[in-house]
Amino acid sequence: MRNSAKLSWLALCLAVLVHAGQAQTTTPTGSTENKKDHGNIGAFLNFTRLQDQSLNLFGVGGRLGFKVYGPVMLEAEMAYDFERTQTQVITVGGLSNTVRTNMRVLHALFGPKIQTKGPMHLFLLAKTGIVNFGVGGPATAGAINNQIGTIINGDTNLAVYPGAGIEFNIKRVGIRVEAGDEIIFLRGNTTHNVRAAIGPQIRF
Repeated sequence: MRNSAKLSWLALCLAVLVHAGQAQTTTPTGSTENKKDHGNIGAFLNFTRLQDQSLNLFGVGGRLGFKVYGPVMLEAEMAYDFERTQTQVITVGGLSNTVRTNMRVLHALFGPKIQTKGPMHLFLLAKTGIVNFGVGGPATAGAINNQIGTIINGDTNLAVYPGAGIEFNIKRVGIRVEAGDEIIFLRGNTTHNVRAAIGPQIRF
């Protein structure tokens, strides 16, 4: 597994250890801290590094989560990485052509999140879903597919996203930062891609 995946799993292990060693915090009335917290909604700036294509993508997204039990939440999120252009040299029938191809990516993921208590939350998450690649651009007389690396004419692929992060909260408003390894199963290959997000969220 590449360095990005190793760093992600180290962060996951750290969050688990912190959570396991943290005592439950109670209010003077004996009720559990954040008892009224049922979920969170937020927006974020998204960064994805497509490792095999050597392409950095930036976009925006949103997420919605609901508490299931104790520190466990279920979250759904969607992010759109804006179009990025890359020059490709493609050979067809012995002839090489240089074309400029556009790439855009849509992420749709769902899964559990486990977090610590207090105004500063450490958390880990493990989500799964799909990643849709959109590829467009000029082609020569219809003879050249629009492609970037192994992604041809756009497609949808299964993805798994383990990650970890931290939240800073003041009452119901907070800032969340996370990073992880977005593992995409692409045309029979498994690719490891760095993904990170930062943005505000509201707890309800």
